[in-house]
Amino acid sequence: MQSANASELTTDIAVIGGGAAGIGVIASLLKRSPGLRISLIEPADTHYYQPGWTLVGGGAYAQGDTARPMAGLVPPGVEWLRTRVERVDPEARRLLLEGGDSLEYRNLIVCPGLRLAWERIEGLEETLGRNGVTSNYRYDLAPYTWELVRGLRGGKALFTQPAMPIKCAGAPQKAMYLSCDHWLREGVLQGIEVEFDLAGAALFGVADFVPPLMEYVRKYSAELAFNSNLVKVDGAARKAWFEVKDADGNTNLAEKDFDLLHVVPPQLPPTFVAASGLGDAAGWCEVDPATLQHVRHGEIFALGDVCGTANAKTAAAARKQIVVVAENLLGLRSGRGQLLPTFPLEPTAASRFAWLLKRHVLPWVYWNAMLKGREWLARPGR
Repeated sequence: MQSANASELTTDIAVIGGGAAGIGVIASLLKRSPGLRISLIEPADTHYYQPGWTLVGGGAYAQGDTARPMAGLVPPGVEWLRTRVERVDPEARRLLLEGGDSLEYRNLIVCPGLRLAWERIEGLEETLGRNGVTSNYRYDLAPYTWELVRGLRGGKALFTQPAMPIKCAGAPQKAMYLSCDHWLREGVLQGIEVEFDLAGAALFGVADFVPPLMEYVRKYSAELAFNSNLVKVDGAARKAWFEVKDADGNTNLAEKDFDLLHVVPPQLPPTFVAASGLGDAAGWCEVDPATLQHVRHGEIFALGDVCGTANAKTAAAARKQIVVVAENLLGLRSGRGQLLPTFPLEPTAASRFAWLLKRHVLPWVYWNAMLKGREWLARPGR
C-alpha cells in the first residue's frame, strides 16, 4: 500500500470508495491481473463490517469485531488517496478531489456506498444515542441498542423503516426480531408493546419472504403499521410522529409514545453522483443492471449501494457484483468477449443453519474471502 499526492497522479483504474464493494473489487482485479495500477480514493481510516451491527444490537456480536484498520485491508501496491471525490468529469476522465487536486483515469469504478440522511427526520440528530433513541445503522449506536433492549422490562418499543431503497432491507426487521427474542427468553415480552412502523405497504419486497416473516410477527405479537413514515422525534418527551397514508392517499400526522425507538434513517445517493451526470432520475449511479457498466460512459462501472439497480443493497449483492465488474472491466480493457451477466439466489426458509451462517460463517467469509479476492460460490453463470 502506498500513499500519494493526488495532484501528481494519473492511474489506470480509479476506485471511489473503500467499503466492501471497493476493497473486494480491487482484490478481485489484482487476482486476475496483478500488474494493474489502481488508485483507491477513500478518506476513512477504519473499515466496518456493517452487517455485524445488527448482531451487536441484538447482543450476539462484539462491537470491536466489526471494525478493522483500513491500512490492513488495502491490497499491497494500491495507491491510497485519503481524500474525498467532489465531482467526476467523465468527458475528461478526471476526478476532482477535495482540496482542489485531480486524478486522471483510464477506467473508473464507482462504489462509495450511500448516505444516511439522519437530518431528514426532525429532532433525530439531537437525541440519537440517548432518551431511548437508537439505531443499528451506526457503529457507535449499536451497543446502545443492546443496552436499551436488556434494560426494557415493559412499555412500548417502536421499530421504523423508511421508504426504499435502503441498505439491507431486512435489517430493520432483524432489530425487532432479535429484541423480541431476548424479551421472550427473559419472560418480559408480554409486558412490552412492540410495533413496526414501515413507510411501505408490504412487510418485505420479495413476496416469498412474507409468509415466514409473518410467523415471527405473530410469535412476538408485534403490531404492523404500514404506510407509516417517521418524520419527527422528541426524545426528551419520548414521543415520535409519523406521516400515515390512508387508502385514498391522504396523509395525517400520528403521535406515538415510546420507551425504545429504533430508527432506520432515509438513505440517499452521494451528491457527487448526480452532480457529475452519472445518476438516474433518483440520483443513483445509472448502470446496465446485467453488466454494471455505465449506460452513457462505457469506461465507468459501478457496484454496491450506489447503483440504481433493482437488487437489494447488501454485502451479499456486492459479493456477486464484484466478480461481474472485475470480469467485465478487464474484458473491456482487453477487447475480448461478451459482457458477463449476474443473477441472485435467495433462500426463504428460516433455520438454525441460517443463524449459524449469519453469526459465525459470514463474518469470516467477509474478512477472509470477499475482501481478499476469493470468489467461492460467487461466480455467476456466463
